[in-house]
Amino acid sequence: MRFSPAAIPGAWRISLEPHADARGFFARTFCEREFAAAGLVPRFVQCNLSANKLRGTLRGMHFQRPPSQEAKVVRCIHGSIYDVILDLRPDSPAFRKWEAFELSAANRESLYIPAGCAHGFQSLENDTEVFYLMSDFQGPELAGGVRWNDPAFSILWPIADPILSDKDRDYPDVIR
Repeated sequence: MRFSPAAIPGAWRISLEPHADARGFFARTFCEREFAAAGLVPRFVQCNLSANKLRGTLRGMHFQRPPSQEAKVVRCIHGSIYDVILDLRPDSPAFRKWEAFELSAANRESLYIPAGCAHGFQSLENDTEVFYLMSDFQGPELAGGVRWNDPAFSILWPIADPILSDKDRDYPDVIR
């Protein structure tokens, strides 16, 4: 695996290093030793799958409150997504800044999202699936979010009229 730092401190783009032959290729998508050597959380306790029927489906911007903040590794395994990290760590030099990445089944890249950041994505194709590794157990009572189009962040989404859950649509604006 190759780890490339993102602009958001502690976030990393992860690329495969495939070993190819006539059959196709084999590549490691996670290695505890390599994650630890890169200074990333090397232990994950939960895996999640998000299936999105329609292009334009937007999920986010989600986070977990302490004590259950979670780091994530996100990979698009079918279709493609516009994936967004929003830094909500008050002590970060990137506080309230966001960064976006295109993750797809074709580019096979992953994104490491550090604890304390909100995360969301928008599907760019029908029938898109996203696989997550989570460093902490999801706790509904600790789940939070900020509105996907909060003017405090001005996130630029590729599809202007997204398909949203009521919960994601109704998150309040952040107090400035």
